[in-house]
Amino acid sequence: MDINYELYKVFYQVASSLSFSEASRKLFISQSAVSQSIKTLERKLEQPLFIRSTKKVKLTLAGELLLKHIEPAVNLIERGEHQLIDSSALGLGRLHIGANDTICRYFLVPFLKQFHEKFPQVPIKVTNATSLRCADLLTQGKVDLIVTNFPNSRINSSYIQKTVASFTDVFIANPSCFPFEQQTVSFAKLNQCPILMLDKKCATSEFLQHLFLQHQLELIPEAELSSNDLLIDLAKIGIGIAFIPDYCLTKDMTDLCILKTEEPMPARRIVAAVNSSLPLSPSAGEFLKLLPTYHEEDLP
Repeated sequence: MDINYELYKVFYQVASSLSFSEASRKLFISQSAVSQSIKTLERKLEQPLFIRSTKKVKLTLAGELLLKHIEPAVNLIERGEHQLIDSSALGLGRLHIGANDTICRYFLVPFLKQFHEKFPQVPIKVTNATSLRCADLLTQGKVDLIVTNFPNSRINSSYIQKTVASFTDVFIANPSCFPFEQQTVSFAKLNQCPILMLDKKCATSEFLQHLFLQHQLELIPEAELSSNDLLIDLAKIGIGIAFIPDYCLTKDMTDLCILKTEEPMPARRIVAAVNSSLPLSPSAGEFLKLLPTYHEEDLP
């Protein structure tokens, strides 16, 4: 089917913003030109892509399907353009990493420092998102690589380049409010307490919910937040029992205790992943070399 790429580019802008006027602004063309391009594309594809009303624009099922294919293609072209421009001016080109806030703060910073010291001319962009969202960004070609918690239901396992760390999650509490310090606590007993955890869009929440379901328990948390640091702060003042990765623990947490659980807590991993269907940028390749490699025998 002979369809001009410009029509797909207009479709992508309208579909991603659900606004003809916003697409017009981003593309520097008139709104009538945007509307005409969409009509031309719909005519060529012989089906409607948008449901139009006076107040809003909505994708049809055909439009949603087309967007799933167009979005990675547009991102791939943009990444290629950026790599060519950056590499000609800077050598390696920009490094774009996706990672959640916790991994950025407690794991990535030293390696970003090393990379910056080794390649000071290379711009570094870090997109903070949940591990689940980072996997989506990688699939869509919006980032060069991600560093993410694993298991991760949205990541293609073939994308994983290396395991860079292992960790165990822990329950922490203020012992003056939850006197479990000298006890071994079952998941069933914990489930009767106010549990503080990350929100449902996080791989950590997905992991804990699945773990409780394995023991025939339905976990209904007291609070779901977007930050492990906030979970720690709330645990300190006795709001509830927080569930966090053990690498978030620091020496100054003297007013908190780690609870011992009857059921073993499975170890998880931090992995570095790239989209194997896309070319690996030189900067991403150099950054991967800086990250440690954990082999299976090193993992708990």
